[in-house]
Amino acid sequence: MKKFVIFILGSLVGLILGGVLTYFLFVGTPQATKLPGEPIKAPDKGGTPAGTAKIVLKQDFFNEILNTIFEDMNSPSFPLKIADNEQPNKPNEIKFGLLQDNKCEGNIKLLKEGSGVKTRVDFAENEIKAPLAFDGNASVFGNCINFSGWSQAGLELRFDKEEQKVFGTINVETVNLDGVSPLITNFITPLIQGTLNQNVNPIEIIDGKKIAVQIPITATNGTLNAKIQDVRAEVKEKALNLYITYDLEGSKNN
Repeated sequence: MKKFVIFILGSLVGLILGGVLTYFLFVGTPQATKLPGEPIKAPDKGGTPAGTAKIVLKQDFFNEILNTIFEDMNSPSFPLKIADNEQPNKPNEIKFGLLQDNKCEGNIKLLKEGSGVKTRVDFAENEIKAPLAFDGNASVFGNCINFSGWSQAGLELRFDKEEQKVFGTINVETVNLDGVSPLITNFITPLIQGTLNQNVNPIEIIDGKKIAVQIPITATNGTLNAKIQDVRAEVKEKALNLYITYDLEGSKNN
């Protein structure tokens, strides 16, 4: 009995380490990715400052965009190739792309619906969540494995003051595969997670330069200018409320 327990514990440890080693061997050492701007904070409890405009984006608006993409365009597809194959400074790293064969595309495609899940955006409890249905295939030790499933992702909002843009960054929190053995799941899951995080992000939501203010005031022979100084956000009643604070200044025309 003792030997059997040791065998089970050894198998579990081996499975966990196998998943970790698979990630490092196939994907390479994780690289720090610089995200644009800074995370957007909630509005101050004391109220919004003067010079603040409010933009309301309904949950249905985002989902209508997704429906249009799936119905009128090709479904988004990404290669399951997280690390570069050509790494002359890291010759000993094994890359996932090198294990692909010509008969296996090695990609993931987002679906409008699948695995009992509809790809959509959900606003709830001051958070933005996005269930993502997908299918695809991957070459694992020479065998082309077809897979399908869905992921639960969270969306973080960020504001880049220099670029004057509001971005969304997706973080895939869970990957759920249909009918795939645990061993194969350990190989494919980190590839799906990394591929979606690296290929989808960042998502440009608002280009502040397009909503900047530059109004000539003829009577003063001057121009009123407004540049975005700060952005705050809250999710409330199935809507994303963006509070955009402008830095107002006037200039005299020559």
